Amino acid sequence: MLAATVDGTILKFRSTSFRAGGRSGSVCYLAHCRQNRSANRSCFRVGWVRVAGATLLLITLAELRGQFAPIKSNDWPLLVISSALGLVFNQWLFVKGLSLTTAINSTLIGTAIPVATLLVGIILGTDRATWRRILGIVISGVGVLLLIGPGHASFSSATRAGDLLIVANSLCYGAYIAVSKNLVRRYSALNVITWIFIVGCVATIPVGAYSLSHTAVREISFGVWIAVAYIIVLPTAGAYFLNAWALARVPPSTVAVYIYLQPLIAFVLAPIVLGEQIGPRAIVSSLLIFVGVLVVTRRRNRLIKSEELG
Repeated sequence: MLAATVDGTILKFRSTSFRAGGRSGSVCYLAHCRQNRSANRSCFRVGWVRVAGATLLLITLAELRGQFAPIKSNDWPLLVISSALGLVFNQWLFVKGLSLTTAINSTLIGTAIPVATLLVGIILGTDRATWRRILGIVISGVGVLLLIGPGHASFSSATRAGDLLIVANSLCYGAYIAVSKNLVRRYSALNVITWIFIVGCVATIPVGAYSLSHTAVREISFGVWIAVAYIIVLPTAGAYFLNAWALARVPPSTVAVYIYLQPLIAFVLAPIVLGEQIGPRAIVSSLLIFVGVLVVTRRRNRLIKSEELG
């Protein structure tokens, strides 16, 4: 019974991820968790499995590349905070929040992530509030709002608890991007993200092990394991590593603004995967998102090129 629920949850993810335009590409299936408690528990199980699987994958890659090195004791507080904000709290708040609200609500609220990243970065001194950066974030944010359509949102007393949890999730993830900047400056991106996942396992693995003990693992289909492998490799290990890699090279707000491309990619893939049509609103929204990202990143690219020529 529980294995069938996990199967249904993963299959729901595969059919809704492009339509919902969620944040990481691996959590859109969680809209299914609103339906019943059993499905809700299965979503948490998949969440813990993805953390454990990504941790093993990252450790292996770091060892093979010779980049798995210890973190200095004075950097451990920052490492623990980064892991708590970017992995433990981020995941729990999003999973629980989405089980109490809608995918559209969560996507709209998620537009606050680059803003939160910029504000925290300013406070910590890892970012600057230039007019170009603020303008780019606003333009891309408007593009996402137009793409999703605020009129489709359903903010009410029924979703208030979930909406607040998604707000907290957005603040946590934005803060994580800004806070972890100092770590990737001192160590390689692969080493940092590997340790962030190792620390995150301390909180997630015990809960996940208990949940999996109540699941008939042998009954889970091969197709579901393939889907879980995809979730581990690309939207989890791959996405977190690329974020860390980018943080070592550009300001936190520049990394965060690329989050606006995710719902755009979802809508672009929707006609291919789901047979849906792209309308004029999607085209205008796409242009706004691209212009906003370009405004934020263009000056940085020029600086990099001038440094290389110099």
